[in-house]
Amino acid sequence: MSVAEINLIEDLKNPKTQEKAFRQLVSEYKERLYWHIRRMVTSHDDADDVLQNTFIKVFRSIHNFKGDSKLYSWMYRIATNESITFINQRAKKAGISSEELQEQLVNNLTADVYFEGDEIQLKLQKAIATLPQKQQIVFNMKYFDDLKYSEMSEVLDTSVGALKASYHHAVKKIESFLTD
Repeated sequence: MSVAEINLIEDLKNPKTQEKAFRQLVSEYKERLYWHIRRMVTSHDDADDVLQNTFIKVFRSIHNFKGDSKLYSWMYRIATNESITFINQRAKKAGISSEELQEQLVNNLTADVYFEGDEIQLKLQKAIATLPQKQQIVFNMKYFDDLKYSEMSEVLDTSVGALKASYHHAVKKIESFLTD
């Protein structure tokens, strides 16, 4: 952990400096977390909501942060869990599986004014949506966020070997989907 990160954490835990430190935290991590969440929930508006929930949870829980991992890894885990919770709740309300919901969300992508992708990106998103949730998360973290397996292991609390296997299976399924 860097000195700047340690200082930021101390400022976040101090009631006198908390507000300013939190603004800095949001400013520094908002975009990276937004795109991580957006890849999971697909929609811009939903990603904004989940991002807001993530930062609320970070703010309320910062005093529990022990520094066992990087601050970003801890926030990334919260964002991941908030995204999964969001997807599962939305699917439950609709009376469908989270996989079916993902499929619907991707199919609605072309109507999303914030989606700037081309035909290839849309096809990739559709391929990712066919993956089981865990494989989707692992694929997104590795492919889009370029995280190391050790970082992913910290966030997901899963062994490096299991993550490598999940990624390998995800890539094979995506390749199969794209070549059909």
